[in-house]
Amino acid sequence: MRRVRSRDTKPELVVRSLVFSMGYRYRLHRKSLPGTPDLVFPSRRKAIFVHGCFWHLHDCGTYKLPRSRQDYWLPKLEANQRRDDVSTAQLRGMGWDVLTVWECELRDLRLLTQRIRLFLDDNPQ
Repeated sequence: MRRVRSRDTKPELVVRSLVFSMGYRYRLHRKSLPGTPDLVFPSRRKAIFVHGCFWHLHDCGTYKLPRSRQDYWLPKLEANQRRDDVSTAQLRGMGWDVLTVWECELRDLRLLTQRIRLFLDDNPQ
Protein backbone atom coordinates (compact mmCIF):
# COMPACT_ATOMS: atom_id res chain seq x y z
CA MET A 1 0.00 0.00 0.00
CA ARG A 2 2.94 2.29 0.60
CA ARG A 3 3.80 2.25 -3.11
CA VAL A 4 0.36 3.39 -4.23
CA ARG A 5 0.65 7.06 -5.09
CA SER A 6 -2.09 9.61 -4.60
CA ARG A 7 -0.56 12.16 -6.97
CA ASP A 8 1.47 12.09 -10.18
CA THR A 9 -0.13 8.82 -11.26
CA LYS A 10 -0.01 7.80 -14.93
CA PRO A 11 -3.68 8.71 -15.57
CA GLU A 12 -3.18 12.08 -13.87
CA LEU A 13 -0.05 12.82 -15.90
CA VAL A 14 -1.88 11.99 -19.14
CA VAL A 15 -4.76 14.33 -18.24
CA ARG A 16 -2.36 17.09 -17.18
CA SER A 17 -0.44 16.80 -20.44
CA LEU A 18 -3.67 16.82 -22.43
CA VAL A 19 -5.06 19.88 -20.63
CA PHE A 20 -1.76 21.75 -20.95
CA SER A 21 -1.55 20.98 -24.68
CA MET A 22 -5.07 22.40 -25.06
CA GLY A 23 -3.71 25.72 -23.77
CA TYR A 24 -5.23 25.70 -20.28
CA ARG A 25 -3.15 26.49 -17.21
CA TYR A 26 -3.96 25.03 -13.83
CA ARG A 27 -2.82 24.55 -10.27
CA LEU A 28 -2.10 21.14 -8.78
CA HIS A 29 -3.54 19.56 -5.64
CA ARG A 30 -4.94 22.66 -3.96
CA LYS A 31 -5.04 21.54 -0.31
CA SER A 32 -7.33 24.40 0.68
CA LEU A 33 -10.18 22.82 -1.33
CA PRO A 34 -12.20 19.80 -0.19
CA GLY A 35 -10.82 16.55 -1.56
CA THR A 36 -7.61 18.19 -2.85
CA PRO A 37 -8.57 18.19 -6.55
CA ASP A 38 -5.90 17.01 -8.99
CA LEU A 39 -6.26 20.02 -11.32
CA VAL A 40 -7.66 23.36 -10.18
CA PHE A 41 -8.60 26.32 -12.40
CA PRO A 42 -9.07 29.10 -9.80
CA SER A 43 -10.17 31.88 -12.18
CA ARG A 44 -12.84 29.61 -13.69
CA ARG A 45 -13.78 28.06 -10.31
CA LYS A 46 -13.47 24.59 -11.80
CA ALA A 47 -11.77 21.46 -10.50
CA ILE A 48 -10.92 18.13 -12.07
CA PHE A 49 -10.43 14.87 -10.19
CA VAL A 50 -8.64 12.00 -11.94
CA HIS A 51 -9.78 8.71 -10.42
CA GLY A 52 -8.54 5.18 -10.86
CA CYS A 53 -11.41 2.82 -11.64
CA PHE A 54 -10.34 0.25 -9.02
CA TRP A 55 -9.64 2.65 -6.17
CA HIS A 56 -12.91 4.53 -6.54
CA LEU A 57 -15.17 1.61 -7.55
CA HIS A 58 -16.12 2.89 -10.99
CA ASP A 59 -18.84 0.77 -12.56
CA CYS A 60 -17.01 0.23 -15.86
CA GLY A 61 -16.00 -3.41 -15.48
CA THR A 62 -12.29 -2.87 -16.17
CA TYR A 63 -11.18 -4.14 -12.77
CA LYS A 64 -11.91 -7.04 -10.46
CA LEU A 65 -12.19 -6.92 -6.72
CA PRO A 66 -9.56 -9.05 -5.01
CA ARG A 67 -10.85 -12.50 -4.09
CA SER A 68 -8.92 -12.54 -0.83
CA ARG A 69 -9.54 -10.23 2.11
CA GLN A 70 -12.78 -8.78 0.74
CA ASP A 71 -13.72 -7.86 4.30
CA TYR A 72 -10.79 -5.41 4.11
CA TRP A 73 -11.01 -4.19 0.51
CA LEU A 74 -14.72 -3.57 0.06
CA PRO A 75 -15.16 -1.21 3.07
CA LYS A 76 -11.93 0.59 2.12
CA LEU A 77 -13.03 1.21 -1.47
CA GLU A 78 -16.58 2.14 -0.46
CA ALA A 79 -15.12 4.70 1.97
CA ASN A 80 -13.20 6.20 -0.97
CA GLN A 81 -16.48 6.53 -2.87
CA ARG A 82 -18.23 8.20 0.06
CA ARG A 83 -15.32 10.61 0.53
CA ASP A 84 -15.46 11.49 -3.19
CA ASP A 85 -19.18 12.24 -2.95
CA VAL A 86 -18.70 14.45 0.11
CA SER A 87 -15.80 16.36 -1.49
CA THR A 88 -17.74 16.94 -4.70
CA ALA A 89 -20.80 18.15 -2.78
CA GLN A 90 -18.70 20.52 -0.67
CA LEU A 91 -16.98 21.97 -3.74
CA ARG A 92 -20.31 22.49 -5.50
CA GLY A 93 -21.65 24.11 -2.35
CA MET A 94 -18.76 26.56 -2.51
CA GLY A 95 -19.71 27.47 -6.08
CA TRP A 96 -17.17 25.31 -7.92
CA ASP A 97 -17.85 23.11 -10.94
CA VAL A 98 -16.39 19.62 -10.67
CA LEU A 99 -15.42 17.09 -13.34
CA THR A 100 -14.34 13.53 -12.61
CA VAL A 101 -12.13 11.86 -15.21
CA TRP A 102 -12.00 8.09 -14.89
CA GLU A 103 -8.97 6.01 -15.77
CA CYS A 104 -10.99 4.02 -18.34
CA GLU A 105 -11.80 7.24 -20.24
CA LEU A 106 -8.14 7.58 -21.23
CA ARG A 107 -8.65 4.95 -23.93
CA ASP A 108 -10.31 7.54 -26.19
CA LEU A 109 -8.31 10.75 -25.84
CA ARG A 110 -10.24 12.50 -28.60
CA LEU A 111 -13.51 12.07 -26.74
CA LEU A 112 -11.87 13.00 -23.44
CA THR A 113 -10.43 16.17 -25.00
CA GLN A 114 -13.91 17.22 -26.13
CA ARG A 115 -15.36 16.50 -22.69
CA ILE A 116 -12.69 18.54 -20.90
CA ARG A 117 -12.96 21.42 -23.37
CA LEU A 118 -16.76 21.55 -22.91
CA PHE A 119 -16.31 21.53 -19.14
CA LEU A 120 -13.67 24.28 -19.07
CA ASP A 121 -15.27 26.55 -21.67
CA ASP A 122 -18.79 26.29 -20.25
CA ASN A 123 -19.99 29.46 -18.52
CA PRO A 124 -23.15 28.54 -16.56
CA GLN A 125 -24.26 32.13 -15.86
